[in-house]
Amino acid sequence: MSNVLDKEALRETVQQHLSSAEQVLKMPSENEDALRAEIKSLLKAKDAVLVAHYYCDDDIQALAEETGGVIADSLEMARFGANHDASTLVVAGVKFMGETSKILSPEKTVLMPTLEATCSLDIGCPIDEFSAFCDQYPDRKVVVYANTSAAVKARADWVVTSSIALQVVEHLVDQGEKIIWGPDQHLGGYIQKQTGADMILWDGACIVHEEFKAKGILDLKAIYPDAAVLVHPESPEPVVDVADVVGSTSQLLKASREMTNSSFIVATDRGIFYKMKQASPDKQFLEAPTAGSGATCRSCAHCPWMALNSLQLLRNALVDSTDEIHVDEITRVKALAPLQRMLDFQVQS
Repeated sequence: MSNVLDKEALRETVQQHLSSAEQVLKMPSENEDALRAEIKSLLKAKDAVLVAHYYCDDDIQALAEETGGVIADSLEMARFGANHDASTLVVAGVKFMGETSKILSPEKTVLMPTLEATCSLDIGCPIDEFSAFCDQYPDRKVVVYANTSAAVKARADWVVTSSIALQVVEHLVDQGEKIIWGPDQHLGGYIQKQTGADMILWDGACIVHEEFKAKGILDLKAIYPDAAVLVHPESPEPVVDVADVVGSTSQLLKASREMTNSSFIVATDRGIFYKMKQASPDKQFLEAPTAGSGATCRSCAHCPWMALNSLQLLRNALVDSTDEIHVDEITRVKALAPLQRMLDFQVQS
């Protein structure tokens, strides 16, 4: 009986934490309301559309929906922008997402709330070092994750997202190809294990997903035994091993919507909760623990660079047009080839 009571007490503690966090998010000020109205007006005046990633804060995601924009993963953000009539794309996310949009839409102006928003996978895979790494293995196909710079994409044979990486690598294995994979070692290791591919992995990691801990998830699972565990494959192998579903952001969203569980432990950036709760308001979503209550983690389930996107900076970008994405044409054309190869493969598969 005491064990049951302990679990109930822990459950209540978790719920109080979640409720407090949600209350903070639901307190828009009068200034924020005015800012949102100004941004909506500016989007119309500038013939612009807001394209936001799932990991942005709720206010950015909501504004994208309200103004005819989109909330999506990095590839769908770029594809939406390329297919939209707007002459200006405002990309709320991190820098490589803006670059991907520019690669696919060179004729459009691509703005970001801040060019300071980057990614540990991107900055941990500098083009000179990665290119030299690839040169050591000229007989291998170079497959890079979308979370890379335009220059790294230009060095690749294939660009992949987490939703299509398995299928692409399986295709290359069937063709008898050996692979260089970059930059996320955890996603690469997961794919290697699933496919048996001959892969050499670049040593990179996402500072959000690398923080999740299997023990913490299992401890939370003990409190919520009926919760399904949803894990992004950028997480370390022990975390992946305790998952009920492993998948990309869009795949995890689909699982949360379609599974019959009433609660979920989610090992990816907590920004995804906005769409999960929107699709399943009666379900409960819990952040997967990082390193425990005493940890000094670098991310704590939210990308610090994604958090740089704000309504104020979004407004400034539209007014000043200073944080504009530029990709030189030689790099753009080279990077477009492996991106287009993935897009064509996705259509066929």
